[in-house]
Amino acid sequence: MILSDQSIRQYLTEKKLVIDPLEEMQIQPGSVDLRLGNHYLKIDSYKIACLDLTSRPEYIEMIQEEVVIPPQSFLLATTREYVKLPDNLTAFVEGRSSIGRLGLFIQNSGWVDPGFEGEITIELYNANDLPIKLVSGVRICQLVFAQLDQFAQSPYRGKYQGQRKATGSRVSLDAELQKEKQ
Repeated sequence: MILSDQSIRQYLTEKKLVIDPLEEMQIQPGSVDLRLGNHYLKIDSYKIACLDLTSRPEYIEMIQEEVVIPPQSFLLATTREYVKLPDNLTAFVEGRSSIGRLGLFIQNSGWVDPGFEGEITIELYNANDLPIKLVSGVRICQLVFAQLDQFAQSPYRGKYQGQRKATGSRVSLDAELQKEKQ
């Protein structure tokens, strides 16, 4: 069941769901808009020849209020809001239609597990032929919440729990990839 604005407000009031900071205008009929933070990571293509899943990539870190994403370029960013989901609620990250119509694709692999808490790292891809300028604080994506039929038996407590700022890939820490290294 997707939560309505009324249910979202109830979860927030009862402190079962935490989104901080949050302004009333961010609450939509069936979602909550999240704003762009000011922390970004870009793969350092000068230090590595190729990405592979068993090694942590090198990133260039940027902290700034404005960023320009060149055409056909990829950038990690973070939300301004810190989100804490209860163990019976999941969320889908969706780009805002108005932003997507400019050719900016927004993703975070689309899913936030029950029990997750932290700032949400989002992947930005400029599919346009022109650069796109972004300013910190703009509503960039939205969370759509869905209630589970029961509390998760094993809620999220993984490698991105509690993250602050844009967080690079930690896929190299996956159990199956750790076995390959041994």
